[in-house]
Amino acid sequence: MASVVFYEKPGCANNTRQKTLLAAAGHSVWARNLLAEVWTPERLRPFFGDLPVAQWFNPSAPRIKSGEIDPARLGEDEALLEMEKDPLLIRRPLMESEGRRCVGFDLIEVDAWLGLESLLPQRDLETCTRARPGPSCREALP
Repeated sequence: MASVVFYEKPGCANNTRQKTLLAAAGHSVWARNLLAEVWTPERLRPFFGDLPVAQWFNPSAPRIKSGEIDPARLGEDEALLEMEKDPLLIRRPLMESEGRRCVGFDLIEVDAWLGLESLLPQRDLETCTRARPGPSCREALP
């Protein structure tokens, strides 16, 4: 079984369900507070792989919901700098394991990557009731 570093927003119900599923599948989950980490563009970028910039963002973040930030209009560098300043903008969870990093919790991709031991729930464990992000896990960048 894998050891997974799991960057979460403490108190997020979906992140709690995601960690529970990983642990039930036999993985060691090392939860870290995404909001308390020191993020730099260089540290964040590998989590996003080849996803479009707009999919790097948490659509429920207050600055996005208010319209202050439109992820579809940002370039890579600007997006990373905004996330460095305001980690609430980062889509959750960020996960690291076995030389890979990913953003979000697409059940099919996480199962293929780490294995969920046929414990796949019948409901979506990523989507907040207010938003629907897309697929996410990617190989780590060199």
